[in-house]
Amino acid sequence: MPAMPAIDFDQRPFIVIWETTQACDLACVHCRACAQPVRSALELSTDEAKRLIDEVAALEAPVFVLTGGDPLKRPDIFELVEYASTHGVRISLTPSATPLLTQEAIAKLKQCGLGRLAISLDGPDAQVHDTFRRVRGSFEWTLRAVRWAREIALPVQINTTITKHNLAHLDAMIELVQKLDIVLWSVFFLVPTGRGSAGELISAEQFEQVFEKLYETAQRVKFDIKSTEAQHYRRFLLQRRNEEKRKGNGQRPPEPDVHTSDGIGRAPRGINDGKGFVFVSHHGEVFPSGFLPISAGNVRKQSLTELYRHSPLFVSLRRTANLKGKCGVCEFREVCGGSRARAYAMTGDSLAEEPCCVWQPKGHKDRHPVPSSAPA
Repeated sequence: MPAMPAIDFDQRPFIVIWETTQACDLACVHCRACAQPVRSALELSTDEAKRLIDEVAALEAPVFVLTGGDPLKRPDIFELVEYASTHGVRISLTPSATPLLTQEAIAKLKQCGLGRLAISLDGPDAQVHDTFRRVRGSFEWTLRAVRWAREIALPVQINTTITKHNLAHLDAMIELVQKLDIVLWSVFFLVPTGRGSAGELISAEQFEQVFEKLYETAQRVKFDIKSTEAQHYRRFLLQRRNEEKRKGNGQRPPEPDVHTSDGIGRAPRGINDGKGFVFVSHHGEVFPSGFLPISAGNVRKQSLTELYRHSPLFVSLRRTANLKGKCGVCEFREVCGGSRARAYAMTGDSLAEEPCCVWQPKGHKDRHPVPSSAPA
């Protein structure tokens, strides 16, 4: 497919994520939202949600994700999916694998215009996955949902969060996802916020080991692979590309900015928290990402466009000259920039250096080693 046109991140985001609700019947150990079963009375109403969708359409953001909590806890979710799909917004939805995610619900979502179903799978078997999700049966519900979606040709994305809990099972996870007929495997790297514990964060060296696994896997599978909150995977890919070029063997690592087969684009290079990415909470608060809990304002009072383009928080995050530590002098800062969410979670400063990157930039004077793991 042709390359995606360049996006001016100062003018519009590539990805808008709306947290439709924080209600969810799972109790995942890493949940950034600290989700609980009951919906909040302060959630955006149906009319407010439609106004948000109108603004996303006006922004021409290529990707709009409805997440939670569990979006299926909202009775109006089918109406909102249909509204978005008929107003020029391509929708991806991330339901929880619970009894609410029935075969009929999946079919209705497709009828309403859903572009992609994104579902979490955090272990290669019930023991690992269900322990992660803290609800017995979640693993089987997940596999059934994937099968039902594929039976009606609804594209499926698998989301996997890497932590100490499941790191040893990565090879088995790769083997499993290869069997599921998906379009994208999105590998999340833990940010210790919400219920996510810093003690579950893998080390900087282990990040590199996972990067190597993802790179090797991408060479032989049909689906796309992307990282979330591991911006330095782009640095890894560029380094591998240069290495292969020096070897002269003709191999090239996968490009970090490609289309997926269902037409929903992959994020371009340089995207980061607040830079091509914006998150709207169930209360309407606008954050640089769901993992970076600093609000720029609220869509009930200001437009999403205005907040994204002009709020001091977002403007500051988009300027790589503001980055501190080794991120500020890194030769890969324009394509990477480090996880601003993880920097904030670990240091309290969203502009601090990425805590989980082993790379030492050229000319970096502070050669103190990066901690190999997060503090417990």
